[in-house]
Amino acid sequence: MFDFLDSDWFNIGIQIVFIILISYDVKKYFETRKREYIFNIVFTIGFAIWALYPYYNSYVGWQEEQKTLMLSHCKDTNDTKLCRCMDDATFKNYTYDEYIVLNKNSEDYKEFLSDAKEDCEDDSWF
Repeated sequence: MFDFLDSDWFNIGIQIVFIILISYDVKKYFETRKREYIFNIVFTIGFAIWALYPYYNSYVGWQEEQKTLMLSHCKDTNDTKLCRCMDDATFKNYTYDEYIVLNKNSEDYKEFLSDAKEDCEDDSWF
């Protein structure tokens, strides 16, 4: 039901909303010099960090050499688009340390792979 929360476009949209809110408060602060706008700016930045940190922690927590070592889920196929999508799903959902200790035979991981493959093969543009 809430699959859109994991999409890149949702995260980009949230970032744009935070930028708009912060820029509006900065503009209003310079116009009125009221302290309430500084309060709003601080809380908006704090909420943005709280909301977006898990996304950045998992997605940019992988170094390039770690990514090349872990690639790819489908070495035996020629579908590079599917392979790239599956790898991106892994990079988004797991940090490198989590992925190393992950039991690759567990039901949760197998369910993740099947869901990721289904999402990657979906032709919708959302």
